[in-house]
Amino acid sequence: MRVFVYYNLHRHLWSIKALEGAHKGRVIGYSHTVLLQDAVGKVSQAGRRRVLREKRKNVHAGIVGTLVHMEGEGYFPGLNEITYNPYKYDSFVDKDTEEAYSGSQFAYMAHKRVYTA
Repeated sequence: MRVFVYYNLHRHLWSIKALEGAHKGRVIGYSHTVLLQDAVGKVSQAGRRRVLREKRKNVHAGIVGTLVHMEGEGYFPGLNEITYNPYKYDSFVDKDTEEAYSGSQFAYMAHKRVYTA
């Protein structure tokens, strides 16, 4: 199932929103960890402009992909960390090199961080 995943600042968990099926457009679950396949970063530029204008957070960015599993703990050596800051970037970027993130085979979300392979 294709989903949109973002970090929920109120629950301190990852929110998982369905992009297809009977629950399309609805949050179908919350998890401490999420593993996605065929992941890409998605940033709403209108939402980003609103953040810059109002200086207030809103849900406008997340990772889209095929849900593999939730609440699984795993060790994935050699992964790159990506990040997004609406005040510095207009898309997700590699945390170390600040190069734009264009997508990856897998994205693992845990502890408020996103790792890609």
